[in-house]
Amino acid sequence: MVKHSEPDKTLVKMPSLRAVKSFVAAAKYQNFTRAAESLCVTQAAISRQIRELEFALGVELFQRSGRTVTLTEAGRQFYDAAYLSFMNISQAAQRIQKVEPVKHELTVFCSPAFTSLWLAHQLVSFFDEVPDTHVNVISTNQLIHDLNTIEGKEPDVFISKVYDPREGYKSIPLFHDIIYPVCSPSYLEEHSDIKDVHSLIDADFLNLTPYGRDQVAEHVDWSVWLKAFGIDYSEQTGKKHFNSNDYCMLIQMAVTGQGICLGWHHLVRQLVKDGKLVRITSQELKYTEKYHYLSYPEKFENNPAFVQFRSWLLQRLHVPLPDL
Repeated sequence: MVKHSEPDKTLVKMPSLRAVKSFVAAAKYQNFTRAAESLCVTQAAISRQIRELEFALGVELFQRSGRTVTLTEAGRQFYDAAYLSFMNISQAAQRIQKVEPVKHELTVFCSPAFTSLWLAHQLVSFFDEVPDTHVNVISTNQLIHDLNTIEGKEPDVFISKVYDPREGYKSIPLFHDIIYPVCSPSYLEEHSDIKDVHSLIDADFLNLTPYGRDQVAEHVDWSVWLKAFGIDYSEQTGKKHFNSNDYCMLIQMAVTGQGICLGWHHLVRQLVKDGKLVRITSQELKYTEKYHYLSYPEKFENNPAFVQFRSWLLQRLHVPLPDL
């Protein structure tokens, strides 16, 4: 036998909310006609609802004098409580209605050079394609150190030369390093004698140093690059010999015509395409035994934000989607 719940005395005794709504509007405007207009109903409907409310409460809420109405003492007390209650209900409804769908988040860990020279220019297309995903970028030259000092948090995605950054992560190979000299069109025009790799020795060199950077793969500077073609860097006779561990700074100096910099293909390709830099020689070094990788937690295999980011990244880098 079904046992019925006892009636809720508070709710049973509550007056009609429609009637209370009409009362609040009438009390606010001190006029039944204006109240009716504000609620998009007739003046007769307002009058009827208020009469029903007064009957239910057993008191008069308004003093009526022709078309003018004023609140009684009971009416003022009831209006204060009713108006506050309706404001609370209205604000709660607005908060609920304004709640947007929860956006996915993805944290990408990569070098400052990759962030500035590639990712910053490409992300606009990702945001256009996947507007419901937030991307957080952590940029560092000391990847291994930062990985070892992160506590209580598992970073989402790494783009680096580290194949296995952490236990439980998988890696997809992206590309090899291809390195060749670049400079600005204006610099090459002013130094028309630079025609091949051997004539570089008289150029102004902008040189990348390893200080403050993780050595997760071979380090390539001008001495290493020139030696591969039988040239002794110590014989450099150019006017400028500038060293920095900030690759973005070196590239900016090259763009402004201050010398020749080694260009990592994946970082300078767009600048060359845009005409801000030019490739000087056909000679290049390829390090095919090393890769840059996209690394991610195994549990992210079906994570919507990561799946979309992975597909977008591989497409932008012209890397085939691997069998997963």
